[in-house]
Amino acid sequence: MTTATANPTASTRAQRIQHAGSDVLAMTGRAVRLVIRDPDSMLISLVLPITIMVMFVYVLGGAIDVGMDYATYATPGVILLCAGYGASNTAIAVAEDMIGGAMDRFRSMPILGPAVLAGHVIASVAKNLVTTALVLVVATLLGFEPDASLLEWLGAIGVIALYILAITCIATYVGVIVRTPAAAGGFGFFMLFLPYISSAFAPPETMPAWLRGVAEHQPVTPIIETIRGLLVGLGSDAAPATDLGSTALLAIAWCAALMVVFLTAASRAFSRRRG
Repeated sequence: MTTATANPTASTRAQRIQHAGSDVLAMTGRAVRLVIRDPDSMLISLVLPITIMVMFVYVLGGAIDVGMDYATYATPGVILLCAGYGASNTAIAVAEDMIGGAMDRFRSMPILGPAVLAGHVIASVAKNLVTTALVLVVATLLGFEPDASLLEWLGAIGVIALYILAITCIATYVGVIVRTPAAAGGFGFFMLFLPYISSAFAPPETMPAWLRGVAEHQPVTPIIETIRGLLVGLGSDAAPATDLGSTALLAIAWCAALMVVFLTAASRAFSRRRG
């Protein structure tokens, strides 16, 4: 007579997964509370999209001919600008954790180390998606007229979420390796500057030849073009029907590569600093 016995290896693996999930959930809740307890940062995150949209539509929109309503053209770029600002805040929060007493407490507790970083990443993505929704509302009030089906909307939101996740992973790595929150804050300037040298606010063909090459071959441009093509709607009057397949694949590839590289680098750097 034989009796069935549970697989101890499988049971241990399941317990580890459950423990890791619980740690990530706890650290995500902590990161969200840190955001809520910083009203100044929250206020800027809400006011910034409105200010940027008004500035680009009413200050620059009348001077730039892009072949469509400028609010419609610029909205994807504003979304990425605001996401960059949110990522810079994440870098600062991670840096503050690394140099503060929080890490000493976490080291004395049975908490999975990478869960601290995962909590910051998830909270940042959630906050930036809320900011994205605000940008779309303000843009609509200023004249943004999307012509997208439900499937195209879902695709655009998916690409935006991938970009937010990618730059948040970069920000997390920056927060781990820098020695001061002020240095981490400098990352925000770079992330806010990058969309300006893309197709976000002006067609690359209007730029000098040397700058046009940079604008056409940096990661933000295919992401912008994919979002814009999906939201404006393929085959609409504003944007002629084009095949976005290759551009979308390039955008996804850029986001996936950035996520893998910088999340891996952040985890390794975090382990070295904890050691």
